[in-house]
Parts: sequence; C-alpha cells; structure tokens
Amino acid sequence: MASKAVKAPGTPRAPPGTPQDSGSPREFETLRLQREGGHVLHLQLNRPQKRNALNLQCWRELRECFQELSQDPSCRAIVVSGAGSAFTAGIDLSDFALLVADLPEDVARRAWGLRQKVVELQESFTAMERCPKPVIAAVHGPCIGAGVDLISACDIRFCSQDAAFQVKEVDMGLAADVGTLQRLPKIVGSQSLVNELAFTARVMRAPEALTCGLVSRVLPDKETLLEVALGVASAIAARSPVAVQGTKVNLLYSRDRPVSEGLHHVATWNMAMLQTEDIPKSVQAALDKKGPEDVPFAKL
Repeated sequence: MASKAVKAPGTPRAPPGTPQDSGSPREFETLRLQREGGHVLHLQLNRPQKRNALNLQCWRELRECFQELSQDPSCRAIVVSGAGSAFTAGIDLSDFALLVADLPEDVARRAWGLRQKVVELQESFTAMERCPKPVIAAVHGPCIGAGVDLISACDIRFCSQDAAFQVKEVDMGLAADVGTLQRLPKIVGSQSLVNELAFTARVMRAPEALTCGLVSRVLPDKETLLEVALGVASAIAARSPVAVQGTKVNLLYSRDRPVSEGLHHVATWNMAMLQTEDIPKSVQAALDKKGPEDVPFAKL
C-alpha cells in the first residue's frame, strides 16, 4: 500500500498529547509512523541496526505516540511492526544502567525513584492498551523480553512463520515488570504454559503461538504479514469509529471484571452511544446492499 512520508527532519514536534489531524504523521527518532490510506497508521519500531532493541528514548516515544494517536480523530486503527530482521530484541541492555543512574543513596529513596522509573516504562505499553483505536501487532523474527510485553498490550496479534517469542527476563535476573506477567495469562489459555515460559525463558515458535492463542494468524513471510495486518486494519477503519472504539473500551473493561459489572458498564455506555448517527447510516447502507466502507462516517 502507498504511504505518505513522515515529516521532513527539522519539522517542529507537537507537544505530547496534542491532537493530530490527517496530514503527515509526527516524526520520531526511534519510531517510523506512516499513514496507510485515510484512517490507518503504521508504526514501525525503527532501530533495525539494533534489532529494534528498546532504548529509553524508544520507551518514551512509544508512550507519547500512543497518547497522541488516542486523540487523533483521523486515526481509527494502528498496525505495529518492526523494521529489519527482527520485531524487537527487547530492552536495550546498554541503557539498563541508566535506570539506576543518579538515584539517591538512601535505600528508601532509591527504591522509590526506581519504582517511579518502572511505572513510567509500564505506561509505554499501557498507553497502547488504553488507546481506544484497535492496535494490531505484526510480528516477524525474534520478539524477545519487552517485545512480549508490548504485543500483550495489543488487541490483535499476527505473526510470520519465522516469529519466535521469548519471555527473557529471568535470564537477565529479574521478574518481567511491564505487563507480560499480568496480561499474558489472560491471553493464553494455559496458566501452566505461561508459567513454563516465564520460569524457563524458552523460545516459543509460531505454530505453538497460534495453538495457544497468543496470535490468531500465522503468515508465510513478513511481506504477507504486513499486507494482511494492514488489510485487517483497513477493515476496522471502515466501520463506525463510535462502534469500534466503544467495543474496545467495553472489551477491556469486562476483561478484568465479573460479567454483571461488564453488562452494567455497556448498558450505561450505550445509553448515550446508541443515539449516534452512525447507526441509521449503517442500517441504510445494509438496506442499500452497500458495505461499511461506503459510509462516510464522521471523525471521532
């Protein structure tokens, strides 16, 4: 699919949280953001020479990017992929020491400061999960450590046949702390399997990832993977943004709560959202034997 180029170097950046319109996406140092068609954004982890290892700047830019896309009325779906030969090699170990640099000597204050840094890293992926626009992970090659945290925060996960997933943190001497241990058990049907992966750091290949439900499709190669992921994103973007974003909000709300609370929440949600003009437009399109892509839904 044809893509619009990112802003030229030197273009002033919008402050974090500034809503973006339908022009060229913002430029980042470690990410590449492209518009694919009218309402689909393609976000690439863009440090191929480092196998897309996540340095501290990348963590910060991911957080800022998804905070901005959440408020971009022209964005309706997002695909996340990796440039080069890997999705991501996980955290950039060369930056690891910076997490504890300049912390106070006092144990309590040092611990407090370190906790704040961990919470900031968690927010980079929570911002993806919280973004009301559906996020599709397109994984090829290695997806290691923090990469599993990242895709666990996405709504849909596809991979290529060469994909390999690894919860690597125990090999680094720590417990995973930015989302895998909290989200992966809700995605994969077997707590035993999650425990095995987390305790041993063994590699999971694409066929097993499909069988256990970590991904919903395995494609033959990266090119086909991106084609399918962008096609699904386009199909999502063709639907009413009121319906799609409301669906994501309620799916996430219900995931962590009893059925009764989820039902109460969606009833309260829809007492307003059922009044949208998107419903009669969608019904009329169906009566006219047209698809959602033929309906000019307003931005949300």
